[in-house]
Amino acid sequence: MDRRAFLATAAASLAAARTGLAQPTQPPARKGRLRQGVTRGVFGRGVPLEDCCRQAASGGIQGFDLITPTDWPLVKKYGLVPSMASGGGGSIASALNRPENHEKIEAAMRTMIDQAAAAGVPNLITFSGNRGGMSDAEGADNCVAFLNKVKAQAEDKGVTICMEYLNSKVNHKDYMFDHIAWGVDVMKRVNSPRVKILYDIYHAQIMDGDIVRNIRDNIQWIGHFHTGGNPGRHEIDDTQELNYRFVMKAIADLNFAGFVTHEYSPTQGNDALKELAKAVDICTV
Repeated sequence: MDRRAFLATAAASLAAARTGLAQPTQPPARKGRLRQGVTRGVFGRGVPLEDCCRQAASGGIQGFDLITPTDWPLVKKYGLVPSMASGGGGSIASALNRPENHEKIEAAMRTMIDQAAAAGVPNLITFSGNRGGMSDAEGADNCVAFLNKVKAQAEDKGVTICMEYLNSKVNHKDYMFDHIAWGVDVMKRVNSPRVKILYDIYHAQIMDGDIVRNIRDNIQWIGHFHTGGNPGRHEIDDTQELNYRFVMKAIADLNFAGFVTHEYSPTQGNDALKELAKAVDICTV
């Protein structure tokens, strides 16, 4: 199937799902070397989760990120993988770089690891936390100490803890893990196949750029990807500055086996389902 025919088919499938005509029990087979996922935001505001799942499955999506245990059964009902668990890893502003958070987060994370393993959920999200006057070196030491305590359980259960790389320039002022070098240092010191970076391409473009080179140089430390167009975190098409098809080819060429999840917000006035079909097409490499 050529790209134009694929795009038309995907858009039609998603539109049918929106009107309730498609009720698949599992996603249709999709060509391409990458497993693609979604977050709720790509469907626009206020769309019920079940409708999001139905639409995603009809469009050949395989994963659904940032889902709590309560909603895992609903996601799985439509043949989707709850590809990244939300909860248990602290918050963006307050997480692993603060020793005073460790006891509470450790208890929650250990519970989440067990739940995720039992449900076939491959990843869970965590964060560095904000600096709040702390040096990056001290924060890295604290994150390493925490992750070294929980990594054995993650390894035994086959669940990957993914620390998110965010920008501190536009969206998350003072966030500590805002440069790839800081995160790679933490990953190298923890040195676990089950502790990785959540490489958010939108945030990485703002802070470090050089996206493909940084991915190639550090792929062994990356466990998950998020997409989003820059500027604005909107669609990943030619309305923004990144060549996402080239980025996706580079990731696929590295034999990446995890998920690439769409986490953009549709531009106001655009049809969210058509934009999602375009994003899926761009990333089908």
